Amino acid sequence: MYHMQSKERGFLKLLFRILVNKYTIVILFFFVYLICFDDHSLVKRYRSSQEIKKLEQEYQDYIEEIEQNKAKIRQLTSDTTYLEKFAREQYFMKRDNEEIFILK
Repeated sequence: MYHMQSKERGFLKLLFRILVNKYTIVILFFFVYLICFDDHSLVKRYRSSQEIKKLEQEYQDYIEEIEQNKAKIRQLTSDTTYLEKFAREQYFMKRDNEEIFILK
């Protein structure tokens, strides 16, 4: 029993000496500084990567919207009945002999 306690005590002394060593303290401080406070810290890198993912998703959404708008423009320039329907629905245009009633 005494032999086990002396091994534990020796291990704790060794661990304490390593942790209190000035080089260990400097290295730990350096890593904490790099992780939290540096301009290129892990926290800032994570936030930047999240922002990049968000912006890439927005970019894809805008690309899809542009494609939809291009398709709508092609349809409006080629199909006169669709153009008339679009003008009536979006801009409340009418023919000369018609009246429009808007119900809400």
